[in-house]
Amino acid sequence: MHRGKGMKFVGDSRIKASDRMPNIPKDYSEYPGKTEAFYPDFLLKEWLVGAVFLIGFLCLTIVAPPPLERIADATDTAYIPMPDWYFLFLYQFLKYSFASGKWTVLGAFIIPGIAFTALLLAPFLDRGPKRRPLERPLATGFMLLGVAAVFYLTWEAAAHHDWEAAKRQGEIRVEAEVDKSHEGYAIYEQSCLACHGENLEGSGANPGLVGTEKSVDEIKDIAVNGIGAMPSGIFQGTDEELEKLAEFIKSIEAK
Repeated sequence: MHRGKGMKFVGDSRIKASDRMPNIPKDYSEYPGKTEAFYPDFLLKEWLVGAVFLIGFLCLTIVAPPPLERIADATDTAYIPMPDWYFLFLYQFLKYSFASGKWTVLGAFIIPGIAFTALLLAPFLDRGPKRRPLERPLATGFMLLGVAAVFYLTWEAAAHHDWEAAKRQGEIRVEAEVDKSHEGYAIYEQSCLACHGENLEGSGANPGLVGTEKSVDEIKDIAVNGIGAMPSGIFQGTDEELEKLAEFIKSIEAK
């Protein structure tokens, strides 16, 4: 008799069904390309990777918290809004001529919609059983193209943005009691109010003058010669008026 022939297997009714171990993953070695069970093996790895990225993101928010800006002012037409970093690629894309102006709908909805739809359809277009990236050209190509486009557009948006001006236009303005009957305010109203605001609070990218740390002589020099983006020749009055203007600005203190 050959080994195994004629052998019969019977069940043991003494083993309870509750003693079985249903969570033991099946043996997928007989199926090419399938080496592990989705639950819990593969899903646990996904959770671990997600947890690592989440912890890293939380650490970044602690080290570099998002800056707070001043209260939104609908009347401030000089304010240039800036989206968050994860939308910078779309912000940069809308700057190009073929995606802006009369083509805004094309750049804002149609082209991004086609791109995201292509990424969603990639797994259905390439349904091969192989798992290596080189053996899945469609899915890998869509992924690399999408990642490269997002990185490039994000870099272009960040590199060509005036971050100093954005910081100035969004800074929290301090308030002060301004005596508008003061002789210096009349001079300020003629030369500086259009850029620095009615109450010296600043406007857009123009800084506020309340509680300035500059001396009277420095204020006089800036009013005549300008500084940074401020051109020279803004003040056209006499030396006496310049002195009164500088002393008035220096006297304004925050509440």
